[in-house]
Formats: sequence, structure tokens, C-alpha cells
Amino acid sequence: MTQTTTDRPAGRASGAVVPVLAFAGIVVAVMQTLLVPVIKDLPQLLDTTPSNATWVLTSTLLSGAVATPIMGRLGDLYGKRRMLILSLAVMVVGALVSALTSDLLLMITGRTLQGFAMGAIPLGIGLMRDMLPREKLGSAMALMSSSIGVGGGLALPAAALVAQNSDWHALYYGAAGLGVLAIGLTLLVVPESPMRAEGTFDLPGALGLSAGLVLFLLPITKGSDWGWASGTTLGLFAASAVVLVLWGVMELRLKAPLVDLRTTARPAVLFTNLASIMVGVSFYVVSLVLPQLLQLPKSTGYGLGQSMVVAGLLVAPLGLTMMFTAPVYARLSAKYGPKVTLILGLLIIAIGYGAGLGLMSAAWQSLVISVLLGAGIGLAYSSLPALIVGAVPASETGAANGLNTLMRSIGTSVSSAVIGMVLANTANNVGGVEVPTMHGFRVSFLIATGAVAVGLLLALFLPGRRPSDKPQLRASSEEDAALERAERVLRGFRGRVLGADGSPVARAKVTLIDRRGRQAGATLSAEDGSYALIVPAQGSYVVAARATGHGPLASSATHAGDERPVELDLSLPGETVPA
Repeated sequence: MTQTTTDRPAGRASGAVVPVLAFAGIVVAVMQTLLVPVIKDLPQLLDTTPSNATWVLTSTLLSGAVATPIMGRLGDLYGKRRMLILSLAVMVVGALVSALTSDLLLMITGRTLQGFAMGAIPLGIGLMRDMLPREKLGSAMALMSSSIGVGGGLALPAAALVAQNSDWHALYYGAAGLGVLAIGLTLLVVPESPMRAEGTFDLPGALGLSAGLVLFLLPITKGSDWGWASGTTLGLFAASAVVLVLWGVMELRLKAPLVDLRTTARPAVLFTNLASIMVGVSFYVVSLVLPQLLQLPKSTGYGLGQSMVVAGLLVAPLGLTMMFTAPVYARLSAKYGPKVTLILGLLIIAIGYGAGLGLMSAAWQSLVISVLLGAGIGLAYSSLPALIVGAVPASETGAANGLNTLMRSIGTSVSSAVIGMVLANTANNVGGVEVPTMHGFRVSFLIATGAVAVGLLLALFLPGRRPSDKPQLRASSEEDAALERAERVLRGFRGRVLGADGSPVARAKVTLIDRRGRQAGATLSAEDGSYALIVPAQGSYVVAARATGHGPLASSATHAGDERPVELDLSLPGETVPA
């Protein structure tokens, strides 16, 4: 294992850290739906075909899917705050590229750069985990996880207002400005986490994952043009399968892989990630369908004839409801567990899309759909980080959350490609313009409903919370949080790190090694040299300490379910055990 972690905040964080990180997540998520208000005009604006125009949206989602594990791994190696700022900076560059062109290829290039900022979501969750006290972590992670949807929903009315009253390129100048603001706030408010992973960046793994995802999504997007049974389409699907299988074999053989595939084999993690794909698919459908339905002229017989601004305002409750759902989730999860809240969220999404099939004849009905779907998606998105954290050891939390965010990004990427294809294939040609049909909208809603049904089935396979289980990310008070931390210490090793003169050594890295030589946990010693390490299971372990200016030491110990003090004297010779 390569992920370092600690059971307490790595440093003191101001109260502004959570809103600043959430704001950065919202800014990044804006890129997903920035162009939805003008999506029907993209073929004319870029002088291209409707199927090619969908790449302006799909490229952002695809690069976001690729960037999530890459930036997460780079954050573990070189600093999460540093990589968060880099992600935002790349987004700003991409926004400026798109702002200065109407050429399709350059626009896609700019949009691809913007998508790389999606890595900011797991980076923000990682920073919260490293800095926040346990009693505040649950609601903060829920807000950060939901920022994907919050930003997407809130972007619609703002983007519509800009597009209706100004040149559409102004959308990108506004996005660049938001990115610069997020960078500035991050530099001022968010401290860097001292946690670092050991190892090197898996460049072949990054290239393999990128190639596999592109080969998979390209035929999905262009299959209707090439023919689903054509040699090109089937060849690309086959190539993607081969690349991803070879990539998986390679990742399993690496000591420091880009994505820890062994983590995904655990049933709790596997079913959570698969359900996350379905949630991602269902979220993006409403963002593509409702704005177009609302803006189509009434002369079509089914269009609602609303302006871009009104259409955006009617869909905005999607993001607002997701934002206000985070504290509701915290209460429900504390009482019933994240599995129940995920199932509840998926049920609400299913109700929203099911009702939507018959609620497409008036503008106010779109408002009802937005509120229902916002509540359901908010509960579902908020549940995912808690399910992941509760299913993996503390030392694997960062990698597992990065993979889960990747699964959601893949879901939105597939949704964009499939729904874009459905709307294009069911459109009517009116005066040389392709106009989406009500049939296409309803098919899109049915696809979303089917994805939610699959997500529900997967969620049922998740392990439930036993009566003896404690909430993973919640404490009702400071006293409860302290008690919970104390109970966790009793399930591991504690002790002090001492120097040559017997004085305590602060900020020494203390690592727990299992009998197979794998890292099972890590922390930093406090100012008085004290440390505490949780064990994932009973058995024999090696506790190793390392500090600048001191010799390394490793001490063997066996954990049998009780408290095990282990003092580490760095002045003594000892076996060096690599973390």
C-alpha cells in the first residue's frame, strides 16, 4: 500500500476550508453543464454536424474521467493542495482556449483541458480527511461529493443568462474568472497536507487507462454514424477490451499502481463503484433533456417555448436541492447508515424520472422534476464517500475515493454519449435544422430510469450496518468524537517515538507493516512523540519509525485485540522496513 493516513487532523484548518474546497468543486463541476443552454445551437456555432458537436461536451467528461485517478495519485505523491491548484490552473487555460475560438478541434482541445480539473473533487475530499476533526468530516465530505451536481445545476441559469445577453464565448471568460478566484481562495485559506505517499507515478498505467477509456467511448459516440455492426465500431470496442484487460494485469503487478484494483475486488467497494456509475448516468440525463425541452418553440407541438434564462432557472433547483440535502443526509446516515440513504436516494431518482415521463407538458412540471431529482441525487452522491470509507482500511481511503469519483465520471461520460446519440437519432429535420423530439426525450428518461433500477439492485448487495456497528463518519459531540477515537486506539498500537537523548521526536513517520510486508497504516507522531495506529485485524505486525536526523527503527509486535504500547527509540539500531 502507498497511501499514508492519520487518525487526527494533520494540521489546524480554519473554518473557511470546507466552503473554499466546496466552491472549488462547484467551479470544476460547472464545466460539465456550461454549454447545455446552447447545446442545440452548437452545430451552427461551430459549423459542424450534431454528432460531432456532442464531442464538445463528451471530451470534457472523458478527460475528467481520466484525470481523476491521475491527479489523485499525483496529490498523494506531491501534495493534494498543490495538485488542486494545478487542476484549477489547467481548467483556466482550457477556458481561455475555448473563449478565443470557434473552431471545432480547438474548442474540443480547450474543453478537454477543462475536464482535467475534475480531479479536484477527490483531492478536496483527501484534504478534508487529512485536516478536519472526525465529527465534522461526514457532512464536509457529503458536501464535497455533492458539489459535482451542485455546480452542474447552478451553472444552467447563470450560463443561460450570459448566453442570452452576450456572445456565447463569454461563458468561458466567466469560467476562467471563477477558476482564478478558486485558485486565490485556495492559496489563502487551504493549508497543504503533510501526508505523502511513497513510490513513483505510474505513467504506463495512466496512458493505458486513458487509451482504454477513449477506445470505449469513441464507438459509443460515433456508433450511430458508422453503424453498430461496422468493423470500425466493433474493432474499437474489442480494442478497448484488450487494452483495459492488459492495463488491469499490469496494474495488479505493480507495487504502486495508478489504481489499486485489489481494492475494487472487495464486494462493498465493487458494488458501491458500480452503483456510482448508474448514479452518474442518471444525473446527466436531466441536465441534457430539460433545458432543450423548455427552450423548444411551442410550434413543435411539445416544446415549452421558454427563454434560456427561464429554462436555466427552472432547472436550477436541481443543484440547490442537492446542496441543501447534505445536512439531511448526515442525519439520515447517522440513524440508518449510508447504504439505506443510497437506496432512498435511488428510489427518489426513480420516482422523479418515472413522474417525468408524464410531466413534460408545462414549465412548472420541470420544476417539480428538478426538485425530486435533486433530492435523490444529493442523497445518493452524499452516501458514496461514506460507503467507501466504511469499506476500506484507513490507509486505503484516498485511493478508494479517487476510484469512486472515476466511476461517477465514467457514468456521466457514458450518459453524455448515449443521450446525445439518442437525441440525434430521433431528431426531426425542420428546415435543415435537427430538432429533438418528445420521443427522444422520453427514451432518454427511460434510459435514466433503467440505470437507476440497476443501481438499486447493486445497492441491495451492499453489506448493511449491523446493530453493533458505529457510524463511520459521524460524532454527535466533541465528547463522542473523543470517545470514538479512544476506542479505535484500543484496537491498535500506541506509544512514543524517542530520540538519542531520550527526548520525544515530533512529526516522525510511524508505519504499520503486516506480515506480508504491506503497509497497513501510518501516522505522524505528536509534539510529545506520541502516536496511535489502528490495526485492520489481529496478527503480527512491525511498527517502524523514521524521522529526519535520526536512524530508522523497526519493532515487531503482535496484536491480540488489546492495547499494545510500543515505544520506538530512534537512537538504537534496527531493521529498516520500507513503507
